[in-house]
Amino acid sequence: MDTSNSNPAPLARLPFHVLAKPFGAFCNLDCEYCFYLPKRALFEGERGTPSRMDDATLEAFTRSYIESQPRGVSEMEFAWQGGEPTLAGLEFFERALELQRRHARVGLAIRNSLQTNGTLLDDAWGTFLAANKFLVGLSLDGPRELHDAYRVDHEGRPSFERVMRGLKVLQRHEVEFNTLTVVHRANQAEPKRVYDFLVESGSTFLQFIPLVEPPAETLGHGERSVEPAAYGAFLSRVLDRWLEREHVGRVFVRDIDSLLAATLDAPGATCVTSRYCGRCVAIERSGDVFACDHFVDWGHHLGNVREVGLAPVVPRT
Repeated sequence: MDTSNSNPAPLARLPFHVLAKPFGAFCNLDCEYCFYLPKRALFEGERGTPSRMDDATLEAFTRSYIESQPRGVSEMEFAWQGGEPTLAGLEFFERALELQRRHARVGLAIRNSLQTNGTLLDDAWGTFLAANKFLVGLSLDGPRELHDAYRVDHEGRPSFERVMRGLKVLQRHEVEFNTLTVVHRANQAEPKRVYDFLVESGSTFLQFIPLVEPPAETLGHGERSVEPAAYGAFLSRVLDRWLEREHVGRVFVRDIDSLLAATLDAPGATCVTSRYCGRCVAIERSGDVFACDHFVDWGHHLGNVREVGLAPVVPRT
């Protein structure tokens, strides 16, 4: 998304980003705060039925996404998320890369990224991700007790050990990765400890996301959302720690980068630091495209990639 132009009209000619959900909202974990798991009930007749994006939908998405990029664009990214995208299986991603090679146009470099909880990663995954230069985002909320406060499986068992095992797979195979940390009531008071743990675990690019739940979702569960003042204090202390440890130029924090970009009137990396919204859509396993992965509902449905492609449904302002 380009936020440097005050006139929204040129945005129609700029690249857009797609978050692809190859296994929909299904996940092997059952994190208490996950906003996306309820989307399993979105499609009538598919409630409780795990399945991955079929081959025809995958090809329609791949072809249309590549064709929809404006001429002159030299690089694009396929971003795979969930739910848990690794549930789609290695063969799915092998096929995805095959289709990317088939439909790629001359001069266009294609990158892939994968956001995962890391619990299903093994050496086969590590070999594949390294060989194909995937950037992996690993969900990790801090040290054991902070991470396990809400990130549990369907039996209520903690996930920390499994996530760290996945992290070791990435390191062993030299896969480039960053960390995504949800800031919530359990870890909001521990910014220094969380930052130090992530860096010492090998992360050099950190993303922090505030947990903000609608009140109805917390009934009977207690309050999990980060307090507004606590989130501001958390980011301020992270900045302090980043400076104290002289990590400038060695460790990158998305929030710091985005604020610096906004100050310089450069493109922001987050919604709240961007001038315009609407250039990042989500595609479900069915091929249905939605305005954003936080707005996957029929009120924000833009169309189906198998019927109309991507270009006609991407917002233009």
